[in-house]
Amino acid sequence: MFGKMINNYYYGKSGKGDFRKEDLPKNRWQLFWEMLRVRLSALCRMNLMTLIAFLPTIILLGNTILTLINGVSLQSELAAVVQDAGVVMTEDVTQEAYNELATQALLAAERTGEEVNYFLNFNLREFFQALLWRACIYLIPCIAITGPVQAGMSYVTRNWARDEHAFVWADFKDAVRDNWKQALAVSVITSFLPAVLYMCWNFYGNMASERGAFFMVPQMLVALLALLWVLGLTYMYPMMVSYKAKLSVIIKNSLLMGVARLPQTVGARLATALPCIVCALLLFATGAGMYALLALALYYALIGYALSRFVFASVSNAAFDKFINSHMEGVPVNRGLSLEDEEDEDEDGEKTAQEQDGAPRA
Repeated sequence: MFGKMINNYYYGKSGKGDFRKEDLPKNRWQLFWEMLRVRLSALCRMNLMTLIAFLPTIILLGNTILTLINGVSLQSELAAVVQDAGVVMTEDVTQEAYNELATQALLAAERTGEEVNYFLNFNLREFFQALLWRACIYLIPCIAITGPVQAGMSYVTRNWARDEHAFVWADFKDAVRDNWKQALAVSVITSFLPAVLYMCWNFYGNMASERGAFFMVPQMLVALLALLWVLGLTYMYPMMVSYKAKLSVIIKNSLLMGVARLPQTVGARLATALPCIVCALLLFATGAGMYALLALALYYALIGYALSRFVFASVSNAAFDKFINSHMEGVPVNRGLSLEDEEDEDEDGEKTAQEQDGAPRA
């Protein structure tokens, strides 16, 4: 019994299957929700199975946010002590005099010397920049290791999103083995993106403040290129597990597809980022920051990453059918959908391309 349970956990149930033809969804929106309902538990299993690859990123981001919250809270607490003591910075008070009075007030309130130095030297902008730069550097290895795992998840969710069978573990493992080099290259490039964006944004921002607004042009250009890469990432992993092509071709086509399907791509990105947006609003609008972070971490630990890959797979399947598969002879399109032209036959009585078997890559 236990062995059967473990086997079902990793491989799923082979008897659970596809829709009958008359029950197939009529459009991709219906297909998405039907497949999500059918595969929800399997997405949770796959997310838990691959969580170890994403755990460093979760820990790093959680630690960074908590450090920011704790630092700002401590500064506000110390500032309140100084203000309650009647020490206020005015035009008649020099910085040296204010620091001396603030030090006396904090020591009188039994604050440590370390807290006194923290209050006197605290600068929110510098504190935030230093914290953000540290996070960007530490994110490099955290993001780099996720590439092969994301390729495996993309293959499985690609099949599920178009109502095809895929084993949670076996197909995931095969996709990682076949695509790990290209996937690792993409994840390494992505891992350097936050640090490069941070350096360029600050550099050109400082140049713009010192030498004129002209340097805002390259600053905006760098941000636009980073955004373009993020949009292209929606299609890179699904494309590399669906087609045999060079990495340069995959990257180029993914970037072009991100622009060509801009509304759908932006919508998918916003949908997957919604939990983070809600958490950020709770952090700034309420005092439930810790609970919001715990809920967000639990969401990504249980299903967040797998659900994001499922959303991207649904969007990329539609894009591939429109821009690639429909122009390749013998490649089926609109898989998982019930369309009227699927029943049509040409003049020679042969099935249309929508019904023929075969694909660029299994």
